Amino acid sequence: MRLPRRTLLAATALAATAPALHAQGTDPRMAERGIGRPDAPVKVMEFFSLTCSHCAAFHRDTYPRVKRELVETGAVRLIWRDFPLDQVALTAAAVARSLPAERYEGFIGTLLTTQDRWAFSRGGDPIAELAKLAALAGMSRAQFDQVQADEGLKRAILGDRAMAEREFDVRATPSFSFQGRQKTVNQSGNLSFDRFAQLATEVRQA
Repeated sequence: MRLPRRTLLAATALAATAPALHAQGTDPRMAERGIGRPDAPVKVMEFFSLTCSHCAAFHRDTYPRVKRELVETGAVRLIWRDFPLDQVALTAAAVARSLPAERYEGFIGTLLTTQDRWAFSRGGDPIAELAKLAALAGMSRAQFDQVQADEGLKRAILGDRAMAEREFDVRATPSFSFQGRQKTVNQSGNLSFDRFAQLATEVRQA
């Protein structure tokens, strides 16, 4: 999903105010979230938004096979990078990062596979629906409200998004950065498994 320029500018301005605490990497909620061997020969960063329909399609159609055939075999480490497209996605990303790390993958998977029921339900309240899903993941309503009000965490997430724009020229979601030991390839769009595997092989063999 491509980003409107106005959205990009607003997010970049807000991210510029991110506290020095985040810059020093001291907030454990901003630690890397990923799956696969840390020493895998290929690392793939996925820049995604929890309200992006293309991200949901990748998670539904391609991710299960990527996990089974590339991650679990040790060929790839997949790292999730937040790139929220709107305030709802930003709140969802903050909630996901505030859960215990071992619940992160399952929670974002639930959000992506049920987008139509919580983020885009006609006449619904996305934040209220998000709170219900967070409760199922073990987060109380008081904890949810605290996360929702945590502007420091949100600025940190937007700071990472701004960094992705600068370093990887991310302009759409999902986007991917395939990193081997000698070569990096950046690719935007909902990738098929065959294309994902092809890019992973390309950077590994370089």
